[in-house]
Amino acid sequence: MTSTVPTAIQHTDAQPPITMFGPDFPYAYDDFLAHPAGLGQIPATEHGAEVAVIGGGLSGIVAAYELMKMGLKPVVYEADQIGGRLRTVGFDGPEAEGLTAEMGAMRFPPSSTALQHYIDLVGLKTRPFPNPLAEATPSTVVDLKGESHYAETVDDLPQVYRDVAKAWADCLEEGADFSDMNRALRERDVPRIREIWAKLVEKLDNQTFYGFLCESEAFKSFRHREIFGQVGFGTGGWDTDFPNSILEILRVVYTEADDHHRGIVGGSQQLPLRLWEREPQKITHWPLGTSLASLHDNRAPKPAVTRLHRTAGNRVTVTDANGDIRTYRAVIFTAQSWMLLSKIECDDSLFPIDHWTAMERTHYMESSKLFVPVDRPFWLDKDEETGRDVMSMTLTDRMTRGTYLLDDGPDKPAVICLSYTWCDDSLKWLPLSANERMEVMLDSLGKIYPKVDIRKHIIGNPVTVSWENEPYFMGAFKANLPGHYRYQRRLFTHFMQDRLPEDKRGIFLAGDDISWTAGWAEGAVTTALNAVWGVMHHFGGETDPTNPGPGDLYDEIAPVELPED
Repeated sequence: MTSTVPTAIQHTDAQPPITMFGPDFPYAYDDFLAHPAGLGQIPATEHGAEVAVIGGGLSGIVAAYELMKMGLKPVVYEADQIGGRLRTVGFDGPEAEGLTAEMGAMRFPPSSTALQHYIDLVGLKTRPFPNPLAEATPSTVVDLKGESHYAETVDDLPQVYRDVAKAWADCLEEGADFSDMNRALRERDVPRIREIWAKLVEKLDNQTFYGFLCESEAFKSFRHREIFGQVGFGTGGWDTDFPNSILEILRVVYTEADDHHRGIVGGSQQLPLRLWEREPQKITHWPLGTSLASLHDNRAPKPAVTRLHRTAGNRVTVTDANGDIRTYRAVIFTAQSWMLLSKIECDDSLFPIDHWTAMERTHYMESSKLFVPVDRPFWLDKDEETGRDVMSMTLTDRMTRGTYLLDDGPDKPAVICLSYTWCDDSLKWLPLSANERMEVMLDSLGKIYPKVDIRKHIIGNPVTVSWENEPYFMGAFKANLPGHYRYQRRLFTHFMQDRLPEDKRGIFLAGDDISWTAGWAEGAVTTALNAVWGVMHHFGGETDPTNPGPGDLYDEIAPVELPED
């Protein structure tokens, strides 16, 4: 349960590392970013041209940063704050000073190699994240149906949990060619990746995650499916994903995106904030010392966009919350696509009708978190009777679902993520205030740890988020339902605008919900790079022949196209 990878093919130093290379669009974004030739250039006559970037999350900031380096002038619009769902917050009170909570992205896998490029670029450090049964996690408690099991490794759990872990490995092998695909992704064997995935997309597009389990001989036991749903794999219970397309899950497990997670020291929001301030050493047109911040007169980005409409010459006109109206030849839209249906007044002519349908059909997952600051990592105290940690990282079927323990040393204040939930579990406490939520969570944990007084260690007010209730998000991340593959393909491939009518070009979609791997920052980065290539191409630019971009290789690696008739 700490790994989805069948034992026979666990990564060793003799194997190439696994990366999020496909399977839908096997393009080496990490190599593209690392190449000394850069991402491309535009004609000198276009230098200084403005490009609107709507959304100051990671995708928008990456896109703006790379456009700036090419000599364009990105104009960033942000309704809330730079970072989007990379949101790091502090706590009230002097005792909790310096402590932070990750309200959105808090962990990412080493397979996120394009994301890692930017983490390294801005000089951030990472450390292992304490997932259930991970090496960095001192102990884990699995509490199901009122029965608790303490474990430091998976071998400490009852046999049924190891049976469930094996069932999942067997299920993946028999139903999804796991070993072959994992190996092909490691070796970046594009023909083999495309061959395996084409068959699976055609076979499984209409299948739910739960249906995939039910069809497996390995999961014929309902008890095994129930335990698997509650405890899950890698990051914890995944029963909230059961209604989603199995293709969504396969993308995660093939690339080990659910495992070996790391967190950014000091908080994930530092990444877009540092990129905003960063002065590239290699930049076209602009003088050295230019940054996104300086291009915005060292102020914040422009405010929320309220209207988008087409104007003469295939331009796009942007109206913001201050009433400022500007017209652009190119626009990148990185906010969640539902914003185009509700918060922003839009012309129908912005996109082809099939793309509007795909956006309208996008399915978002709800997600909530609750954090409290505590005086010290008291969970490492030992129980006098058992010698065990008095409290552990906890997976449970109670209201908390997942509880994470986060510290920076034995004698320092620390943080507990009392609860991290998705979907129906998140909706159960949507109407409650932060303090009301805390009371529910403390009650649940009190039943698991009756001898531990968590409350006496709390040194500040709780902080919470429900992403479905955030006005500029309306959900945590996209998760395709069965039958949604065609919709996702339309959105992902939108950056290839030569295939669109001329009057539908010039606005480019990006962001993790446009990617095949929504909910992962890697998808935010890679779709930003697609949009950068699209804008470059739109302005008559091109990549260096030695470093072809995603659009240059598109015809060779285009996502599987399913018939629509």
